[in-house]
Amino acid sequence: GERKGVNKYYPPDFNPAKHGSLNRYHNSHPLRERARKLSQGILVIRFEMPYNIWCDGCKNHIGMGVRYNAEKKKVGNYYTTPIYRFRMKCHLCVNYIEMQTDPANCDYVIVSGAQRKEERWDMEDNEQVLPTEHEKKQKLETDAMFRLEHGEADRSSLRKAIPTLSHIQEAQSAWKDDFALNSMLRRHFRPMRTSRSS
Repeated sequence: GERKGVNKYYPPDFNPAKHGSLNRYHNSHPLRERARKLSQGILVIRFEMPYNIWCDGCKNHIGMGVRYNAEKKKVGNYYTTPIYRFRMKCHLCVNYIEMQTDPANCDYVIVSGAQRKEERWDMEDNEQVLPTEHEKKQKLETDAMFRLEHGEADRSSLRKAIPTLSHIQEAQSAWKDDFALNSMLRRHFRPMRTSRSS
């Protein structure tokens, strides 16, 4: 069945021309308790912690994914993207945690009440592929000499990586034919199974 009943009780004195909707008849908002501070521009939402933090009040760890009833309020704009602030009470103490969106870095920033548990790393130290910065990308498109130098640097880094890449490709090709590997394992384990059963 359905999660909620769709049938609504319409009282005898309900007039659609006068009241418009049942919410207006009952003088209530469709969002009920969540909209109690809507006149101040605050909507109560379910907020999920975007990363691990330490609460400043009780010094306890709050894990990523823990959900809170948070007050959501618009505090500004980044170009045309709205910046929202979320205020929630720690479930372990009386401390309030405030976070807001950071559209410039596609992240959340802690305003007050907590500290971020640092789990970020430097991509260069980790030998990850770094995305090309916007200025560098523009220079590559317009400056021919810079493009030539950049291409030479890319070729030298490729030459350094070739032994590692070939080693990875050899390892992958050894595991490529999974049917042959499976049949080889079966042939190996069949004699063991028959010797145990007899």
